[in-house]
Amino acid sequence: MPRVGMQISGGHADIEYGVTGSGPALVLVHGTGSHSEAWDQQVEALKGKFTVVTPDLSGSGGTVDHGGPLTLGDLVAEVLAVADHAGLDTFHLAGHSLGGVVALRLAAEHPRRVRSVVSHAGWAYTDQRMTADFRYSLNLLRTDAESGTSLVSQMFPLATLGPRYWAATDEASHEKLVQQIAENPQPGTARQFEVGLTVDLRPLLGRISAPALVFASAHDRVCGADQQQLLRDGIPGASYAEIETGHNALAEDPQGFAAVLGSFLTQHAGV
Repeated sequence: MPRVGMQISGGHADIEYGVTGSGPALVLVHGTGSHSEAWDQQVEALKGKFTVVTPDLSGSGGTVDHGGPLTLGDLVAEVLAVADHAGLDTFHLAGHSLGGVVALRLAAEHPRRVRSVVSHAGWAYTDQRMTADFRYSLNLLRTDAESGTSLVSQMFPLATLGPRYWAATDEASHEKLVQQIAENPQPGTARQFEVGLTVDLRPLLGRISAPALVFASAHDRVCGADQQQLLRDGIPGASYAEIETGHNALAEDPQGFAAVLGSFLTQHAGV
């Protein structure tokens, strides 16, 4: 996979990314505790119409950096560096969760580069409830690291999956999922949660000029309806769509997610 070296606020970073398909450029940005492979089913659905670029943010996948604290600006710079390295003058942009926050900030700060932007399960600012949620997650990560427990892998499905998942699973299948999460931790998850604690896009949302989709999950316990409304109100002319899942719609209903994302992108890319 290609890599691009760059300086971020704490030192050097080597950002790994995938690129596949043909057509207008599309950059997909993953969320906290995830990596670029989370987009695999979306890539498969879209690569016939788009050149799809999937970076690993610092703390995830094959990206290697200084190992210290990160800023939201660092993550935006990483996505932009990947786009530059891949030769993308302009591109469509979509992100999930923290990736949605990164995508919206990039669209606000670099409007000439972004042809359209999608935020799925993103948020406008980290309010008090989200702060408590993220700090609790950080405490669980520390406990797991110190005691060898698997609290985070047990918590993630509870926090991020909705009724569709719980109606279809059984105890054995659920335990298998928990084990898979435990066996594939992303080393920088805590660092990404720390970035999440700092988010406040409210002063920037009005600067987004590209066609924008606020894409919500109806049963999102992480970034709820109040946050989606703030994004809708703050982004000029934003469209809105909703999917019947929890926060992690990419895993819970990948086909439904691909249908919504693909419809919006196809409309604005003319493919």
